[in-house]
Amino acid sequence: MCGRYAASRRPEDLAGIFEIEKWEPKESLEPDYNVAPTKEVHVVLDRPLKDVEDPKPVRQLRKLKWGLVPSWSKTPEGGARMINARAETVHEKPSYRRAFSTRRCILPADGYYEWVTGKQERDLEVEGRKKRPRKQPYFVTPADGSVFAMAGLYEFWRDKTLPDDHPQAWWVTCSVITTEGETTPLAVAPADGPHALADIHPRMPLMLTPDRWDAWLDPARTDPDELTPLLAPPPAGLMRAYPVSTSVSNVRNNGPELLKELEAPEEGTLF
Repeated sequence: MCGRYAASRRPEDLAGIFEIEKWEPKESLEPDYNVAPTKEVHVVLDRPLKDVEDPKPVRQLRKLKWGLVPSWSKTPEGGARMINARAETVHEKPSYRRAFSTRRCILPADGYYEWVTGKQERDLEVEGRKKRPRKQPYFVTPADGSVFAMAGLYEFWRDKTLPDDHPQAWWVTCSVITTEGETTPLAVAPADGPHALADIHPRMPLMLTPDRWDAWLDPARTDPDELTPLLAPPPAGLMRAYPVSTSVSNVRNNGPELLKELEAPEEGTLF
């Protein structure tokens, strides 16, 4: 799954990486090293501009809320639970299938965090002792330092309790698509820790390599049979993972120090 990630690249950098044609300074976000559900996040999408006669899609960098609210929802309260969509069923689930057809996006990231229950804590659970598991967070990121482009969907939701001209009348929300965790060896693995992404968690965000960006973002592609191949996992051996401080477990903590690699898992959280 993807429940927390880091996004430190500034809009001007993302504009160059993704060949952005349109972005508003007012939608710029500061670097965020502990992105949590319901936060506003940057997404890349192709969509015609408002109040412009030309219907040609324009690549934009937009600010959306993470946690998808389906257009037919009566309230937005379920958004926090819909931060992830499974690649295997995204084309058929009522909450996602319309967005999958025409409203696909990319969520740029440095990488994502995932937690592993330490061996000592797992042993206590097996023994039946009542102790809350202490989990070691790992940061997963492209081994070559490139952007982690997560496949995503976005949706519009109208708050019918507000007038049309109200600034919060429309919500635009998004979700990250996940796939099965890689079982092949990591490009760079910690000496004392997991050697594959599946050792950390059975799910992972679907990373899109640059050769898939244009096809994924193209709203003219609406045929599920044509889109499904884009959901294939990326080539193996592109990622690295390393332990980071348990400080990231508190959403109030935020800063580049959260990405600092530990020489070994913290005491009590050995893999």
